[in-house]
Amino acid sequence: MSANRMARAGLLAAILVSCIGCDQVTKSIAAQTLGRPPHETHSFLGDTIRLQYALNPGAFLGLGKHLTPAQRFSILTVTNGLAMLGLGYVLVRKWSMARIKFVAGALILSGGIGNLIDRVRQQGLVTDFLNVGIGPLVRTGIFNVADMAIMAGCIIFFALWWREERQAGAPAAPSPE
Repeated sequence: MSANRMARAGLLAAILVSCIGCDQVTKSIAAQTLGRPPHETHSFLGDTIRLQYALNPGAFLGLGKHLTPAQRFSILTVTNGLAMLGLGYVLVRKWSMARIKFVAGALILSGGIGNLIDRVRQQGLVTDFLNVGIGPLVRTGIFNVADMAIMAGCIIFFALWWREERQAGAPAAPSPE
C-alpha cells in the first residue's frame, strides 16, 4: 500500500472511530441520564442549548415517522446500510480524491453508521438528545452527534460545489499583453 493510501486509511479510521465513538458514548449517557422518567429538559446558556431525550422513529427532523415499521425498516435501515456500504466503497476506491472531499465523505459515513447502529439495536429508533436555538421560536429539531457529522460533511460538500460553480461561471482573466 502506498504512503498516500496508508495516510488516507489512517484518516478514515480516525474519523470513523472518533465520530462513531463519540456518537455512541453520548447517546449512552443521554439514555442513562435523560432517558429515565420524568424525562426533564435541561437548558444551558440562556436556553440556547437544550438536552432533551427522544427516540426518533423517522429520519432527519422525524421525516418518515408515520411509515409502518416494515416500511421504516426497509427505507431507513436497509437503504441506509446499503448507502453506507456504497459510500465506504467509494472512499476506499477513490484514495486520490481531494482530501477535503474525502473528509466530508468520511464524516457522512461515520454519522450514517452511528445512526444505523441505533436503528439495528433499537428496533428502528435513533437516540436524539440535543436541541439548539434562540428562545422558543427559532429552534432546531432534536438531533445527535451522528447528525452533526452528517451535516458537517454535507456543508463541506455544498461549500465545495458552490465554490466550483462560482469559479466555473467566472469570466476568464484577461491575458497580459
